Amino acid sequence: MKQIIAIGGGGFGGQSVNLAIEKYLLLQTRKKNPSVGFLPQASNEAPEYIVRFYDTFLNLGARPFWISFFGKVEASWEERLLNADLIYVGGGNTRSMLALWKEWGVDRVLLQAYNQGTVLAGVSAGAICWFEQGITDSVWPLGMINGLGFLSGSVCPHFDSELERSPVYREKIKKNEILPGIALEDYTAAHYKNGQLFQVIKSEAHKKAWLLARDKEEIIDGVSLL
Repeated sequence: MKQIIAIGGGGFGGQSVNLAIEKYLLLQTRKKNPSVGFLPQASNEAPEYIVRFYDTFLNLGARPFWISFFGKVEASWEERLLNADLIYVGGGNTRSMLALWKEWGVDRVLLQAYNQGTVLAGVSAGAICWFEQGITDSVWPLGMINGLGFLSGSVCPHFDSELERSPVYREKIKKNEILPGIALEDYTAAHYKNGQLFQVIKSEAHKKAWLLARDKEEIIDGVSLL
């Protein structure tokens, strides 16, 4: 089964100690001690982000590792990613991350991992990358960016915490400047199975997601992990 879990914001990358979504990710691997690979290129491989990744997933009983594409790149990076049970993509600059991935062929390896059943996940830039299109702040003001296209439609993370995102996303959909899609508030995540939305989950009770099209909107209350 193909699985992608796109996270709107929050989690181990920030100051929150709410790790309900991270626990949910590990459960989807159906492994007792899953191998979790981290791709932090969008954050310029920020050391503190990598440390938080290791602290989080070690404490949750996983076997974390990360892949660097700066400096000397290990020859076995493709094999390591393809042997992972879960691949987590961090937040940051989506455009720069995708450009780097294309140069190294990471997009090709991620597609292979997806097709073989590796659980793919990520937050912010790591959510945008899986869709055909997304709303990004990689270049200001907010604009549209093309993703890898593993999932159809578009996505907008941080829908509640960054106030300019809501009007920009809605306006671009109405003007046909971006595909219809899903808007994710922080501490929500959209879980896709075989390319179809399975459910929205949330780690804070009042959070929600939105399905947006030109002529209608649908609020998804989501399944609480609390």
